[in-house]
Amino acid sequence: MSFYQDFIKHKDCYAAIADNGDSLTYRELLDFTRIMGDVMKPRSLVFVLCENTLGSLVGCVTSLNNRIVPLLLDASIDHQFLWNLIHTYKPEYLYLPDRYRKDFPDYSSQLHICGYHLLKTDFTLQCAVHEDLALIMSTSGTTGSARMVRQSYRNLMSNGEAIIDYLDIGLDDRPITTLPMDHAFGFSIINSHLLAGATVLFTVRSMVEEGFWDLFREQEATTFGGVPYTFEMLKKMHFLQMEFPSLKTVTQAGGKLSVELSREFAEHAASRDIRFFVMYGQTEATARMSYLHPGYALSKCGSIGVSIQGGEFSLVDGNAKVIDGYDMEGELVYRGENVTLGYAESREDLAKGDEFGGVLYTGDIARRDQDGFYYIVGRKKRFIKIFGNRVNLDETEQMIKELLPDCACCGIDDSMLVYVTEPRREKEVLQLITSRTGIHSSAFSVKVISEIPRSLSGKTLYADLINR
Repeated sequence: MSFYQDFIKHKDCYAAIADNGDSLTYRELLDFTRIMGDVMKPRSLVFVLCENTLGSLVGCVTSLNNRIVPLLLDASIDHQFLWNLIHTYKPEYLYLPDRYRKDFPDYSSQLHICGYHLLKTDFTLQCAVHEDLALIMSTSGTTGSARMVRQSYRNLMSNGEAIIDYLDIGLDDRPITTLPMDHAFGFSIINSHLLAGATVLFTVRSMVEEGFWDLFREQEATTFGGVPYTFEMLKKMHFLQMEFPSLKTVTQAGGKLSVELSREFAEHAASRDIRFFVMYGQTEATARMSYLHPGYALSKCGSIGVSIQGGEFSLVDGNAKVIDGYDMEGELVYRGENVTLGYAESREDLAKGDEFGGVLYTGDIARRDQDGFYYIVGRKKRFIKIFGNRVNLDETEQMIKELLPDCACCGIDDSMLVYVTEPRREKEVLQLITSRTGIHSSAFSVKVISEIPRSLSGKTLYADLINR
């Protein structure tokens, strides 16, 4: 049974329209499913190098429909990092844009479709993947880590159904892509709307390009989603003074939006009869765990809302004891069918079953008010989110240490501070981070100090770096 079995109900409707004028119906997606199913082995692993194009969509959809497991990666991924992942996970296939075909001359092309080549690698099915495994996504940003999240078919379906329910997604919805397809939030937007029979508008253009808004108006987009950086950019572009008659829903996730900016967009949305949803999620929960209904966007501004349908939140203290009171801080714990199977760091890990057991300790510190609404107040571990990408500060340090052995990283969402002790190396460090992560340099600051503060045992004293 295919994952998107209900496509047949919408066979003559448009599933996707691209900014170059191309389009795909649900019937055509099913046709491509059969074509690719004839040349790919079931339960094999394929690396899909994603762009917001129809070709990339075909690779994702047809893999899921044929019970082939896609590992989603940004098409602009660092070349060395990609080769490291290939040798770590040993995929049977690569599915990539035409322009990257020349980089893999030793791999034979099995199919050329929608501007993409399907290449057969030298690897064979030496290690089976678990029967429940549907999709693999990165969780640690783009710092070069091989750690991935294993998502099941049930994870994808349950989260998609919950999103359809609280957003009330229907056939007439037309979301436009604003996030990468390999981003958990970006893919969940696509997945939930396809499950609902809607039409997704695909564009490789960013919101700062006029072509994005041309497509938005021409195709009468109804929905877009963004991370905090998206809304910061929109404000600078004077979006709040623009008029888009077709727009009816705006969603925000991928990090905590400032209360001030959240209030501005909530007020703007209310004045134009637009629904503004603030949400919270992690890749380990497939995509989304909570939502704040637009009716509470102002009165509960700053809250992540309540759990999605079928999910449940709780707070625990440092001893994992449940906190029952209100306005008390603890680690946020989530339970639900969308909690993923676990992590993977090698091909062998893809044979594992469910290791989380439907329970996710988020690593975020939160509080609950008397009405049952949750608020994120901090992080338990050393993670920050940069433009919607969750970045592990420790992994970033290890990456920089390939260049400079003495360094330390700290920061807050959308702003990382990198401390080094070698003068005149700032530009070199910045170039390494931006080239390896693909994140804009504006998110990083490199500062030279005389020494990295450390404890007697040699551990970095990050708190002492704040005043440096």
